[in-house]
Amino acid sequence: KVDSTPAVEGTWHWVDDKELHYRPKEYWPTGATIRARSNLDGVKISDRMWGGKVKPLKITTGDQVIAVTDAATHQLTLYRNGEEVRSIPVTTGKPGYETRNGVKVVLGKEYFVRMRGTSIGIAEGSADSYDLPVYYATRVTWSGEYVHAAPWSVGSQGYANVSHGCTGMSTANAEWFFDNVREGDVVKVINSYGNTMESFGNGFGDWNLPWKSWRNGSALIAGTPDGPSPSERARLRPQSV
Repeated sequence: KVDSTPAVEGTWHWVDDKELHYRPKEYWPTGATIRARSNLDGVKISDRMWGGKVKPLKITTGDQVIAVTDAATHQLTLYRNGEEVRSIPVTTGKPGYETRNGVKVVLGKEYFVRMRGTSIGIAEGSADSYDLPVYYATRVTWSGEYVHAAPWSVGSQGYANVSHGCTGMSTANAEWFFDNVREGDVVKVINSYGNTMESFGNGFGDWNLPWKSWRNGSALIAGTPDGPSPSERARLRPQSV
């Protein structure tokens, strides 16, 4: 069970038969106290999975930080608690390497990353090949999308999209961004020609699933028009023994 102060609308979603996520309908508010607890001790979840004892979890959210990158205007704007803090000229993915649209979250921050084109399938020595030292790298997907310093493209930042999918900015701006976001903060891309961020498997793209679809994956709303089918409920419901 998950509850919060202030109360928000939220529910669970089964990603598959082994992974369960919880999220509210809207982003968590600033300063929310969230409590999660489980009573699955001794409950058979699947043929090879049993629930065990779990300590209650209590967390409090900090500032609500949302970075919005507009690939059409080549600007990243960071908002804190609904107020605009800074707008930064950027470059995103060029044709053939378009940056994913949609909502991602910060997965981690690395001061230095060596980025190679071979890591995303670009043949070494080809026209698009690269091998670069990159600083102030804020990761947003497991497949290698970052917000990072790109001093080599400063002339295009704010004007054109020339990257291989990452969001590039000046070193000074990348350092500022690096210092002002934390793991879990929202990084949203709009107006790119790229695909939409995956909901699962490449980071935390849960926010990209429409609320109705999210609710469809919850065994907690069985019997409602948006609820899972009887066969799905049978698969999702833990078996008590």
